[in-house]
Amino acid sequence: MQKNDPYAALRFKEFNTFLLMRFLLVFGWSMQFIVIEWQVYSITKNPLSLGIIGLMEFFPAFFMALFAGHIVDQKEKRNLLILCIAAFSIISLGLFLLTSPSVTQEWSTNSVLYSIYALVFFGGFLRSFFGPILFSLVALIVPRKVFPNAATWSSSTWQMASIIGIGFAGFSISWFGVHWSLCIVFGLVMLSLITVTQISKKPILNTKINEPILKSLSEGIRFVFKTKAILGALTLDMISVLFGGAVMLLPIFAQDILKVGSEGFGVLRAAPSVGAIITMVATAYIPISKNAGMKLLAAIFGFGVCIIVFGLSSVFWISVVALFFSGVTDGVSMVIRQTILQLKTPDHMRGRVASVNSMFVGSSNELGAFESGVTAKLMGTVTAVVFGGTMTLLTVITTGIVLPSFRKLDLTKDFEENETN
Repeated sequence: MQKNDPYAALRFKEFNTFLLMRFLLVFGWSMQFIVIEWQVYSITKNPLSLGIIGLMEFFPAFFMALFAGHIVDQKEKRNLLILCIAAFSIISLGLFLLTSPSVTQEWSTNSVLYSIYALVFFGGFLRSFFGPILFSLVALIVPRKVFPNAATWSSSTWQMASIIGIGFAGFSISWFGVHWSLCIVFGLVMLSLITVTQISKKPILNTKINEPILKSLSEGIRFVFKTKAILGALTLDMISVLFGGAVMLLPIFAQDILKVGSEGFGVLRAAPSVGAIITMVATAYIPISKNAGMKLLAAIFGFGVCIIVFGLSSVFWISVVALFFSGVTDGVSMVIRQTILQLKTPDHMRGRVASVNSMFVGSSNELGAFESGVTAKLMGTVTAVVFGGTMTLLTVITTGIVLPSFRKLDLTKDFEENETN
């Protein structure tokens, strides 16, 4: 296999099957979340209700994360993924039934709302497993020397599915309505379930099967905290995601500020993902290993600037451009972070390290959504977004000053070692 081959991971048939499965699953997951956001704000007209959606997913995803990582390291990954997707299909079916005319007409608004929150809560529980399983499974499908390339294509597929899922959700609401949009989601999840069965079972590389759970969890946490490259990347991204969660407030911008309706909402929601996928595909050709620390700091600083511009804009196309470039900068951040995790994590600890990553970054999406909902309620929507972007800028500046070693982070040597393994 040629060195610096941008298609290295795609030359493995099973990895392509994995990408198809991930595309279908993320398409459905992203579309479902957008449709539910729209439905909840439509029936409540309360920014806090959008924040509660994030909070309902945050609690189980955060508090189950470490236990999920322990379980993933102890179990066979393919079958565990099948079980999780099957359970997620039940949640999708439940949301489809909750939005049927017979339910919405006969049930009170609060009954429908609380039922949606309950299903989102169980979705958060499942999400604590998805991250560690997918992260671990990639490392079992492709050889170690193509890990960085596989991480790029896996992240790109995730973003591409988000683009289509998020963008299509807005149009789907307009064309088919909320109820039948959720039926499409259920169909996509079932297709992903069928696809994952085409991946073969994988060996369990953890030699410490049946290790006491507390010892296993503490080992994973200690590894992250002593590996400064991982700790710095996760902390920086966590804070920026926590305070830069403007996307959760997009239904308010689309309906009340920019007044562009559901189709405009779909465009706004898709814009960051379009920027991210373009960036991620570019990184398959353009190396990001040299001066990775400075590149990550610059990317997240740019992300904060874009969020501030979006918050201050009252012109639709300016808002779209600002969100697009927030996706560009976020794409750089995601690729660098995933590359650091893949290169620095030993095989037997991938589930636990991915779980800590989920606690730092993944769960901060939901907590950031809640923070955005609360600050929008207290400060007003525009002020809340500008506040979040400003906090992101301050975080980057502080990190750059306090952690000079992170500014100097360079992954060139790690890439070279992987090429020789």
